[in-house]
Amino acid sequence: MRSRKRDEMAISEHELKQMTDELDMLHNETFPGVRKTLEDFSANLASIRTGQHRQPMGRRSFLAGLGGVAVIGGVAACSSSGGDTKAGGSTSTPPSPPPGSAMPAEKYTGDLKVVALAAALENLAVTAYGGALAKAGKGELGKVPPAVATFITTARKQHRDHSQAWNGVLSKAKLPVIKGAPLTITKDQVAMLDAARSVPDVAKLALALENAAAETYTFATANVQDAGGIMTAATIQPVEAMHAAILSFVLGKYPVPMTFIGVENAVQPSALTV
Repeated sequence: MRSRKRDEMAISEHELKQMTDELDMLHNETFPGVRKTLEDFSANLASIRTGQHRQPMGRRSFLAGLGGVAVIGGVAACSSSGGDTKAGGSTSTPPSPPPGSAMPAEKYTGDLKVVALAAALENLAVTAYGGALAKAGKGELGKVPPAVATFITTARKQHRDHSQAWNGVLSKAKLPVIKGAPLTITKDQVAMLDAARSVPDVAKLALALENAAAETYTFATANVQDAGGIMTAATIQPVEAMHAAILSFVLGKYPVPMTFIGVENAVQPSALTV
């Protein structure tokens, strides 16, 4: 028999509601800037597709020009204690084709592969949060406080906004938009969602995804060459980090402020399966 403790949050509903309101405010304040920088990004698509780029700009150099660490992770960077299953980190790569077979041309290359990766990762988060809401509606997660449902709904909308923005870049590049989550990690993440039986179970899964997303955007700032793409990743990353911080509070894993978020759990472009 499942204990009551298993279904409880480590913070009050009032605290969670306040954090969700602050999260929504952060997203609403930064997302117009995301759209603007993606317009600049899209304006350079011709050079992106032909590979005629300037030399990559280092993440630290870029941050210095923007006034330091406030852009990357300064809003809500956190590290949670414990050994939760990680969504990112070492990812399996698609199998190599048999010897002698033709290697299919990649649809997404260079910066646009990172764009496709970001869209897929955002879609995976939308799927996870949507699945959590569906399970809650069926009573499969035990008692779900209203504040938790509000947070899940808010986070899902923000991930959907981010996915649509990245897919807009692919569409303008006349490339297929990313539908679903074509990633090597998706099957395992969906299996963990299916196995979730409580709010903490879902929170642990979501926390791993949010941490992986935040680190993937940190990775992108050092590996994307176009300034508009770098700025977009730098603007979205703190929102993902704030999602993770809130989930850490829900689980009682109080976040530890960090100057820089690492990249060891970032989802690599090789995880993209399309």
